Amino acid sequence: MTDTPMKGDRIAKVLARAGLCSRRDAERWIADGRVKLNGKVLDTPAVTVTEKDMILVDGKPLPDRQETRLWRYHKPAGLVTTHKDPEGRETVFDKMPPEVGRVISVGRLDLNTEGLLLLTNDGELARKLELPSTGWLRRYRVRVHGKVDEKALEELKNGVTIDGVRYAPIQASIDATEKERKKANTWLLVALSEGKNREIRKVMEHLGLEVNRLIRVSYGPFQLAAIPKGGIEEVAPKTLKAQLGLGKTPQGEGRAKRKEKDKGKGRPPSKRPKRRTADKPKESHADRRRKT
Repeated sequence: MTDTPMKGDRIAKVLARAGLCSRRDAERWIADGRVKLNGKVLDTPAVTVTEKDMILVDGKPLPDRQETRLWRYHKPAGLVTTHKDPEGRETVFDKMPPEVGRVISVGRLDLNTEGLLLLTNDGELARKLELPSTGWLRRYRVRVHGKVDEKALEELKNGVTIDGVRYAPIQASIDATEKERKKANTWLLVALSEGKNREIRKVMEHLGLEVNRLIRVSYGPFQLAAIPKGGIEEVAPKTLKAQLGLGKTPQGEGRAKRKEKDKGKGRPPSKRPKRRTADKPKESHADRRRKT
């Protein structure tokens, strides 16, 4: 760790921001002895670093930080969302065109799930967008086999507990005509904000339904739209900034920092001047003469 008093960031965050990996992967890399700090192999991620520190990953310095980029990818079924699969299966990253470079997925889609997968070169952004605190809904088209109980779907809006695991409220409705509802398979529209491991499949199984096709159609404001299977499209920088507020200070944050800064310097926080009431009009000379 550097001896400089400069304020820094945790090393896992720095590695993620460089686009090398996610924070979680960075912690694994450190545990595996792949990261050196100022010539010494790190054995803990609980380290704060600054720009003055020398960080090496697999013997190589960190790349210069690039401008944050985001892509929409139409994941086909049959690909795993991991950089290296121990079973040797094809991954979504094996399918990336060379010009995309190294990217990280925002969350995951399991082997048989299709649809929208967001990819970014900024590991810190990926972590941020995965958190339920964004309030972003992930929407899916779900084909199920079995008899659908509309009342049971409606009750999912209150959340559900399955095998001791609590799932947050889920929006679910039938997306089929009366004629289509009589078939063995029925399409549903499902929206959730958490996205726990295999959540939709487990919830549908709890309702006596078997999921035989699962397609994510949107993630927050980003839509799958007409991207073909296996296709990838970059989100325009202007759109990215508008949706994520990149380069902007969150509302209220700047004001709070200014107050804290003033407090640290011994100056009282600024106060608004008291609102003055309107002064009474002065009496004219003629008015005074009438009173007398």
